[in-house]
Amino acid sequence: MLSINLKGRTAIITGASSGIGFGVAKIMARAGCSVVGCATSKEDSAEAMAFSKMIASESAIGHYKYCDVTDSHQLKELVAETVNQFGGIDILVSNAGINVFKGAKNCTDEEWEFNADINLKSHWKLSQLCRPWLHRSKKGVILIITSNHSEATIPGCFPYNVTKTALKGLVQSLAIEWGPNIRTVGIAPGFIDTDGNQKWFNSFENPDEERRRTIEMHPIKKLGTPEEVGELCAFLASDAASFITGTTILMDGGRSAMMQD
Repeated sequence: MLSINLKGRTAIITGASSGIGFGVAKIMARAGCSVVGCATSKEDSAEAMAFSKMIASESAIGHYKYCDVTDSHQLKELVAETVNQFGGIDILVSNAGINVFKGAKNCTDEEWEFNADINLKSHWKLSQLCRPWLHRSKKGVILIITSNHSEATIPGCFPYNVTKTALKGLVQSLAIEWGPNIRTVGIAPGFIDTDGNQKWFNSFENPDEERRRTIEMHPIKKLGTPEEVGELCAFLASDAASFITGTTILMDGGRSAMMQD
């Protein structure tokens, strides 16, 4: 069995107060990584406290910071605080994002710009800020969380799907231009069992039936978990994945392999 050891490395994980980001932070901490998590939950919030408790339960070193990833000044503070506290940055997991599902007919300019800022530009800006430290690490890794909507989408998910598709291009360019000291990999999760996806199910008249129907569309007959995304992130951040860069890995339980009626 492959054992992932990230001791001595420091990771920034955005959107770490819940969902996929929280699961990634838990697994990275379990692998021995020092973890700096950020999100828009305040530093004295229940979410921040839960993050700190999780870090302690994993016997790891970590820190939580409030940060709006669409604010360049706050991103600079996040990077500076991480470097001051831990001496550098080895791993960036750029995960923060929001479902901006408006549809191509109804999307306003303001909604388009908000979507572009949080779901595309923020990944680029934070990667830029981390680059000097990742390069200095010589084993720097950028992991960008995109979505299965980068491969195929459904009506009403515009403009979210546009930025998620664009992130594949960002992954390719950073891998080509910032290697070899920095590897860049995208991860495109499908249905992951988070509070956000539960809100989607709750928008239907019969949430339990919609959940069952969705599960049946997956050959693996289950939804993914945030911890499973975290396990993939830990592997990709490790030396075991040293030949993987410039690609986006689809993690969707086989849903894309099966034609839908």
